[in-house]
Amino acid sequence: MRHRRRTEDELHNRERWLISYADFITLLFGFFVVMYSVSSVNEGKYKVLSETLTGVFNAPQRSVEPITVGDRLSRPDTPEDSQVIAPPVAQAPANDVDAEQGRSQALETIANQFQDKFETLINQGLITVETNNEWIELSLQNSLLFGSGNAEPHYDAFPVVESIADILSGYDNAIRVEGFTDNQPIRTSAYPSNWELSAARAAAVVRLLVQNDVEPRRMAAIGYGEYQPVARNDTSEGRSRNRRVVLLISREASIRGAVR
Repeated sequence: MRHRRRTEDELHNRERWLISYADFITLLFGFFVVMYSVSSVNEGKYKVLSETLTGVFNAPQRSVEPITVGDRLSRPDTPEDSQVIAPPVAQAPANDVDAEQGRSQALETIANQFQDKFETLINQGLITVETNNEWIELSLQNSLLFGSGNAEPHYDAFPVVESIADILSGYDNAIRVEGFTDNQPIRTSAYPSNWELSAARAAAVVRLLVQNDVEPRRMAAIGYGEYQPVARNDTSEGRSRNRRVVLLISREASIRGAVR
């Protein structure tokens, strides 16, 4: 039997199925790639949607009642709504009130003691005592304390200042000592102007008070020179009134607070 010889065309036709198979595999691979991509995108979208819905349903309940602006009208059928409860008013502690009253009473007591102690000098016009709710003003004429153009206390000044110290040493009130002069110019090596003279006189009184047991931390010395007169400087009487030392006794204990 003779075998028929296979031609090249027959061999070529038998291998064509490989092409179709390769195309099929390629398409199948592409299909699965597309399906995987779609499933990944949907999974992300569903995850976002799920989280959003969970947040909405788990959120705290909010009131749906309207908010009333302004005063609400009272309703007669609900007496509890018609009752107005006044807010509590803050009151000062009893201790603070007692302390304020105690300081005011102490200030009044000091003023009365000055009036009694210096009654004679007050009647002579050498000392004046004035009071208000915050201060006692004890004004001493310069002739009681110093000589002309001098800030060294003379002999008669010591008993006056000692009497003042006896009264003030029993209290803790702040004391401001102020010196004043007339407008007569002064030009010495010790006192180039009335500023220095008035300040030195105030400081001298402070020094005497300290020597008589008044706490130095309670006091301040201030000089005003000729610039705070209480009378005209064109008469000898007016100039005499302007030359003075004033003790301001505060109701408070802090000298810094009293100066301010």
